[in-house]
Amino acid sequence: MDNQKTHILVCDDEIDVREMLQEYLGKRGFKVSAASGGEELREKLSVNTVDVIIMDINMPKEDGLSILTSLRPENTTPVIMLTAAGDAIDRVIGLEMGADDYLGKPVDLRELEARIKAILRRESINTKATTGNSDGNEVPFGNFTLDREAAKLLAADGSEVQLTAMEYSLLKVFAENRGRVLNRDQLLEQAHDRTWDPFDRSIDIRISRLRRKLEANPEKPEIIRTVRGIGYLYDPK
Repeated sequence: MDNQKTHILVCDDEIDVREMLQEYLGKRGFKVSAASGGEELREKLSVNTVDVIIMDINMPKEDGLSILTSLRPENTTPVIMLTAAGDAIDRVIGLEMGADDYLGKPVDLRELEARIKAILRRESINTKATTGNSDGNEVPFGNFTLDREAAKLLAADGSEVQLTAMEYSLLKVFAENRGRVLNRDQLLEQAHDRTWDPFDRSIDIRISRLRRKLEANPEKPEIIRTVRGIGYLYDPK
């Protein structure tokens, strides 16, 4: 995606952080808007098309996790959460609530730009699924169907199940590897997320979220199964 057409919305209560991110990302060709909190963020989302949200977790009036909860699942705009350095609990909760990525403060600006570009690549790849050959584009996931031509997950009644970009990418990878056990490294690599930490178990959190959407009993998954000590298996049979 051309940076000039990419709209980034920064939500942080610290004006210095907002201005720093606006200046840095603006110089790299992104369109950047800023919000000081949840109310202003929602106002901007209601009147603008936003491609990526960068949001601080620790804000005084309404914290980032509460804002994220209010957005999901209706709004699937990719969200990068900014967390206190080393605060693993906030990162885990953020991913469980539907964040696409996270970055510790103080922010490494070059790494943030790389994370944004990785998310945009995933979005672009997912969008291109609509132009592919239609053969085999409808893939069953229990009572749900992954329509790769439309890049959507559909319930039995035809309604769309809201997915984040990473969740859709993971389902697409499973659909392309039926009956094959995939470890975390393979899943993250094939889902086009190259910004991961090899010690990061965020893939488990994302699969847990998918199971809550797909499985009749997420505690005893039958669609995406765990192969202990190795990884995950999608086997529709």
